[in-house]
Amino acid sequence: MGNMGKTQSGFEDFRLRPELSQALAERGFTNPTPVQERVLSDENALLGDLIVQAKTGSGKTLAFALPILNEMDAGESLPRVLVLSPTRELALQTAQEFESMAKPLRIRIAALVGGMEMEAQLRRLREGAGVLVGTPGRVLDHIRRKAFDCESIHTVVLDEGDHMLDMGFRDELEAILDSLPSRERTWLFSATMPEEVVKLSSRYLSAPRWISLVEDTASHEDIAHRAYLIPSGRRVESLINVLLWEAPERALVFCPTRIETAEVAERLQGAGFSALPLHGDMGQKERNTALGAFRAGRVRILVSTDVAARGIDVEGISHVIQLGLPGTLDNYVHRSGRTGRAGNEGLNLSLLTPRDARTLKSLLRGHSLSIEWLSVPDSHEIRLLERGRLDRELAECEEQPSEMYLEWAREILGRNEAECVVARLLERLFAQRSSGFALRRELDREMEAEERRRFAKREGKPAARTGVRREETGGVTRLRLEKGRADGVEVGALLGILCRALKVDRREIGNIRLRDRFAEVELGERAARHLERYRKELEKEGFLSPEGSFSGRKPRPGSERERVSHRPAL
Repeated sequence: MGNMGKTQSGFEDFRLRPELSQALAERGFTNPTPVQERVLSDENALLGDLIVQAKTGSGKTLAFALPILNEMDAGESLPRVLVLSPTRELALQTAQEFESMAKPLRIRIAALVGGMEMEAQLRRLREGAGVLVGTPGRVLDHIRRKAFDCESIHTVVLDEGDHMLDMGFRDELEAILDSLPSRERTWLFSATMPEEVVKLSSRYLSAPRWISLVEDTASHEDIAHRAYLIPSGRRVESLINVLLWEAPERALVFCPTRIETAEVAERLQGAGFSALPLHGDMGQKERNTALGAFRAGRVRILVSTDVAARGIDVEGISHVIQLGLPGTLDNYVHRSGRTGRAGNEGLNLSLLTPRDARTLKSLLRGHSLSIEWLSVPDSHEIRLLERGRLDRELAECEEQPSEMYLEWAREILGRNEAECVVARLLERLFAQRSSGFALRRELDREMEAEERRRFAKREGKPAARTGVRREETGGVTRLRLEKGRADGVEVGALLGILCRALKVDRREIGNIRLRDRFAEVELGERAARHLERYRKELEKEGFLSPEGSFSGRKPRPGSERERVSHRPAL
């Protein structure tokens, strides 16, 4: 976090106790980030309830840790402060940050997170801890066990409040706050202020002071945005092409489901990339191993779900890659905020089908975000780029070849066939470098089909509503099923049902779009061929009616089934 921002003040300008000043100096922190400066300089705000709206990666942990520790008694053993975080990873990082600052003050920190031994946490609480940092579920568990004295806590920090509510922790948060009778102040830190956060703050915060460092939540001056248009059903191949084209130093790839993270990481490994998955089904030890390898640079690519990546604070992420639609603008902002941190520039890349691109443009309507739109790099373009890279590597290499190879080179260059020998060497060397997949023709066909569909829609021609329709999208068949979220269907379970019913592996199933009352699935050529043969399996499950239509019901005006066919055009 060093000199994370250029500010007019140094930490010495604030009335910090000597122990904290020394701890900051030992870690090389001299100047506060903007959020740290704003919080530390507003002494009145620190006395009562506070809302701080700041981007992810802005240095907010020290923004609340420093003023809290600055006023605590040295050697405090009663729990005075409770910090709530949305994920285990963020809670553990926050606890470590507190410990590094609190050590000279002899104030102990207790990390209360799920997925770790309860007995060890209980022992830490019995030994005494001035600051408790934890996730809502585990903290509420400790409260119900009466593991610590709730009456001694006077300060509560809700870190990444929007994420905690996104993840369904509202009931736990309310139960925790209602259990703290001596709570004197509550500080809420959040990158965005959706309606749920506003409701929570209006109920539990009294006349809070508001500090905002976010003008347009969709914009981040340190992040450049690019969107690559990709063909449907070829998402992983498109990702491989983009990774070869962009050559990121360290990339965080977002996938919508846990199953996809594992599959995408496996496919990337097979293509020669150093990649690992991160998702909620992994044990804490596996998650820590994956994060540790990513932080240390042993793994260049981490493939994660939104939930698993929340709270990850890793310096040096050069690229965030969003594989498919973000779902909401808040998700887009939080995903992209994992790069361009601590004053460094970063790239946010979105890989979108032509239809997905229209939806993203609709989400960003009215915001100042500038996106560069590109077609997915094709294999012939990657070959030319890789040739240039290889040429530079050979020419700019400062390491002197051994005398044996220099003599060999001189001997070759003296031959009549020297040109052919060098060409063969380059050919063998270049063959070891991947050039990705030929995708441009498929994308062009899909964009042409999309344009024809939009033209037909403008002309008022009705679209067919059959259960199965083949479109000119590189051999992709789109299947519409009669069950959706309201029927308890989940993407992972649906993927398994389709693979079993159609007797295919996961690679034959493309995008799955889940709606309230139905689902849209993209099938590869083999899965489409098997569909007519094995469709009775899907009929038994209630996903297809025997006549092959969605259902006999006509959509209600304004219902989701009607709305999805009226998405805004690009």
